[in-house]
Amino acid sequence: MRVLVVEDEEFLADMIVSGLRRAALTVDIAHSGGGALDRLRRDAYDVLVLDHDLPGLHGDEVFRYVVEQALPTRVLLLVASGRGAGPTHLPGGRQEPAADDLLTKPFAFDVLRDRVLALGHSARSGRPPVIERSGVRLDTGRRLAVRDGRPLALSRREFGVLEVLLRAQGVVVGDDELIEEVWEEQPRHRTNAVRVTLGTLRAKLGDPPVIEAVPGAGYRMGDGPAAGDAPSASGGPAAGARG
Repeated sequence: MRVLVVEDEEFLADMIVSGLRRAALTVDIAHSGGGALDRLRRDAYDVLVLDHDLPGLHGDEVFRYVVEQALPTRVLLLVASGRGAGPTHLPGGRQEPAADDLLTKPFAFDVLRDRVLALGHSARSGRPPVIERSGVRLDTGRRLAVRDGRPLALSRREFGVLEVLLRAQGVVVGDDELIEEVWEEQPRHRTNAVRVTLGTLRAKLGDPPVIEAVPGAGYRMGDGPAAGDAPSASGGPAAGARG
């Protein structure tokens, strides 16, 4: 589960981020509305923990961006005590949709964590069962994978990694996020575990390669063949044939 925390009070932001990371979530942080928009444009998030009263670019503007872009991100709005939970009234009598959840400051961290987890599970339950990119089609409901009409016999981990990369829509996904999303237990050698699984997955997908290794960052699913990306960058066929 990937979360973006947007809070200008650095102590509070660090407390929230540290706690959510202890709960094994992948968490990014922004201290301003502008920084939040940069993150939202670059990465995909399940949950946005958003301070309403941000200086400069207000929290309402950040939330409006989520709505206008039809992002699947669920929004937990943090508000000062005494503020109502109704929708924002816009010029001309229009009403902006309300956030998915609202939490009043001050709050207990356990309450925030539980709200974030609930929103994250809700976001994932609403995902489309069939996803497709670069000629690869994944039916998550029936656990079927096909490339250019050719069925793929994938292991559970290979299927999980492929699903994460497809859902990221071209955004780079790091080793830690893949481990969190796909592995039930933390492997002893994290990077090698991901490399081996990516190697066997790419071998089964065949040529031309569509999964690109981004040095120092992770992996992404391209719009077409990952030209110039040698199989050895992610372990290649020689990394192992465990299926």
